[in-house]
Amino acid sequence: MNKTEGQMIDPSDMEIAAMQSCLAPLGEYVGSIGMQRPLADYSRQEVLTLIDVVVSAYQDRMLEEHERMAAKDRAFLEQRIATQAAGRQQGRV
Repeated sequence: MNKTEGQMIDPSDMEIAAMQSCLAPLGEYVGSIGMQRPLADYSRQEVLTLIDVVVSAYQDRMLEEHERMAAKDRAFLEQRIATQAAGRQQGRV
């Protein structure tokens, strides 16, 4: 908080995509308990469920994206290792 002087930093593209992925589950949940009800009328349990729906969707999207990036990095490194090994093999022949 001190580094940003209490201001939220700009979200990354990945974070924006994760936030956007919350919209459908959030809409489904709000629709299931009554779209016309004001938030102030939600019960404690309904608010906690709302938070769970949003946080779970956000975390799921972030995890998927991190796994996709890790797989891409892994494939790149495996290709580099294979290329280096092939280069060493050719040097010995």
